[in-house]
Amino acid sequence: MDGFTAAELDARLREFLAEDVGFADVTTDAIVPSDALATAEIVAKSECVVSGLPVARRVFEILDPDLSWEERTPAGSKVPPGAILARLSGKARAILTAERVALNLLQRMCGIATATRRYVDAVEGTRCRILDTRKTPPGLRPFDRTAVRDGGGANHRFGLFDQVLIKDNHRVLAGGVTAAIEAVRRYAPETMKVEVEVESEEDLREAVAGGADIVLIDNQTPDTVARWSSLARTVPNPPQIEASGNVDLGTVREYALAGADAISIGRLTHSVQAADISLEIEMRR
Repeated sequence: MDGFTAAELDARLREFLAEDVGFADVTTDAIVPSDALATAEIVAKSECVVSGLPVARRVFEILDPDLSWEERTPAGSKVPPGAILARLSGKARAILTAERVALNLLQRMCGIATATRRYVDAVEGTRCRILDTRKTPPGLRPFDRTAVRDGGGANHRFGLFDQVLIKDNHRVLAGGVTAAIEAVRRYAPETMKVEVEVESEEDLREAVAGGADIVLIDNQTPDTVARWSSLARTVPNPPQIEASGNVDLGTVREYALAGADAISIGRLTHSVQAADISLEIEMRR
């Protein structure tokens, strides 16, 4: 899992379970005998791209280490409604108690993967990559980034520590693009990429002159992206061009054809439409 060791993943999943279970699953514990066994299927109720089954499996295994799990669909598969994603068998109480946490994560990850695939399909045949952003709920970023990759997209920087991104407020406080680039060149490791968000042609020229590795053209039309991309590529070793800002499925291909090497889409993770997935259980005889 991106950003997690196995131990860290378990710790995070235990936190999620603790939030949901509290001191006890009173309904399940009252109704289901402690020694009861059950089998279940995880079923897609809507068309989706699969992501997150290993995470869901681990949630169940934390409550039942002897759980039997059969994964039916690999990550990145596009499945129709009614597809069986996995079969599981084990302690009935554990399956019921873990169900909501496991499905919440699975539905979110499949939803992100599905949305990402739509954007990737929309720019097919161009050189443009679809990127995620840091617009993720706290605690869920590793899960969201994995889902983006399963959907065929690529990951932007993980956090504030692994790439420089000079944004509008940085420019204001630094006194302009040039001053901001000079400051990060003095501070950041030499191997760290420097990206600069630009909102005017003047910003663009300063970013290119300052040796930015990536220029992020934010909130501009496809025509402007095309013009500014051409300007940026007139120098030796030109920067990569990234576009962002209110790009949707109806416009993403225009931005790709305008010359963007990558397009970052915040709505992949900040406005997730969860896939419809359910767990169907029966007592094991």
